Amino acid sequence: MTIATRDLRAATREELSGTGYDLLVIGGGILGIAVTWMACQAGLRAAMVDAGDFAGATSSASSKLVHGGLRYLQNGNLKLVAENHRERRALGADVAPHLVKPLQFVVPIYRGGPHGAAKLGAGVFLYSALSAFGDGLGRLITPRQAVAKVPALRTDGLRAAAVYGDHQMNDSRVAVMTVRAAVDAGAVVLNHAEVVGLRTRSGQVCGAELRDRLNGSEFGVEARLVLNATGPWVDRLRRMEDPGAAPSVRLSKGAHLVLRRDEPWKAALTTPIDRHRVAFAIPWEDHLLLGTTDEAYEGDPAEVRATDADIDQILAEAGLSVRTDRLRREDITYAFAGLRVLPGGPGDVAAARRETVVTRGRGGMLSVAGGKWTTYRHIGRHVLNTLSRLPGRPLGDDLADILPAVPLPGLASPDAVAMRLWTDREPGARMEPLVARHLATHYGTIAFDLARLIREDPALGERIHPGGPDIWAQAVYARDHEWAATVDDVVRRRTTLTVRGLDTPQVRERISALLT
Repeated sequence: MTIATRDLRAATREELSGTGYDLLVIGGGILGIAVTWMACQAGLRAAMVDAGDFAGATSSASSKLVHGGLRYLQNGNLKLVAENHRERRALGADVAPHLVKPLQFVVPIYRGGPHGAAKLGAGVFLYSALSAFGDGLGRLITPRQAVAKVPALRTDGLRAAAVYGDHQMNDSRVAVMTVRAAVDAGAVVLNHAEVVGLRTRSGQVCGAELRDRLNGSEFGVEARLVLNATGPWVDRLRRMEDPGAAPSVRLSKGAHLVLRRDEPWKAALTTPIDRHRVAFAIPWEDHLLLGTTDEAYEGDPAEVRATDADIDQILAEAGLSVRTDRLRREDITYAFAGLRVLPGGPGDVAAARRETVVTRGRGGMLSVAGGKWTTYRHIGRHVLNTLSRLPGRPLGDDLADILPAVPLPGLASPDAVAMRLWTDREPGARMEPLVARHLATHYGTIAFDLARLIREDPALGERIHPGGPDIWAQAVYARDHEWAATVDDVVRRRTTLTVRGLDTPQVRERISALLT
């Protein structure tokens, strides 16, 4: 770590240990981040810690979608789909239009497939109607029209296709921006800070003992309420409070692949696999994202990864609708896996409800797990309202049910930001169009802060790797303003180097030197 980073972490540890908080959130995945952000918007004094990096596990291993949930229609859950659509539109229009963008999806209909044209046509029409046709009209199209949108589409046996609209994002960047929003609202946060014990007073949890995993120093945090938002580790922390606590969740692994793409796609593919599952093929970060699997997982959450069997399955399922010459193993740049946290109980995990699990321990610690990216703000508000209803109402009254459209930092039109970066006439500040577009869609107006770094040091405008658009200013900004303390923090979650397969040993070595 640089001296500045060490000093900042030391100051944060001192602030955490010397201040009493209304709420301590343990876990910096998107659920914990959302609760922290909402708590600070409500005027509470909140702190958040994570044993790894923010969004370092499942929250950065998603399918990168902000969606209404097309498959929920077959369960008759129209209200849920409509609610998801409202939040999806809010994120794409008012909260994070610089990070969340619309994307059209094509559902190919093959002879002998699990769903017929009439059913899918009616389904996507209803789906678009529940979104008030904000993304156009869900409808059936011809095979020729489908191929025009997805040139790699397999056409043998293709009878028709359905189209509908949703949104996509870079989940890591949305998470980092939401952490920044929480800090701007008053939160104190620290990553790479592991809970080694819980503080109790009169049998009630009142804080935590922590260890900074980067330098080994130990410190404590006091809080009136402690929230366990550790995702796949939720039961592990519950057993710190109560060694006899019964399991509350089960885990399902979802693996994905990222492949180089030979040609531009105008839409993504949603391929039905069976009654409960679909496979996605999504144009993302100039690559192709494939997935996902859905199988029970009982191992160590820290060891979850995409196996050879996962890769075989994902390629085989993608091959149901994508031409196999576009699914070459040698084009895989990255394989990753995350864990869905599901309610405990019997049955196939693929059919399990994707709902938030909330429990309260005998020491008063509230534990929450599950949920989905699309509704992360609503889940944060729901958890905060649950906290406010605990005995004694220690956090005050319920918050309003309607979420204000508080924007994430950098709110702007990506097109406007990219154009300004590209046409900047200041010496040394003008960027090539690809880099300008990349910064605009990952930072919004914060890209102008990166441009200022480049004006001060033109070398920071150079690409980190010639095969991708990430530049050295991003690594410096991640270190100084986005809590990046390790190489993985930079290459996997603050930039797109890892997903593009560009985090070479040489790149990692140079970034390590930058962080030291």
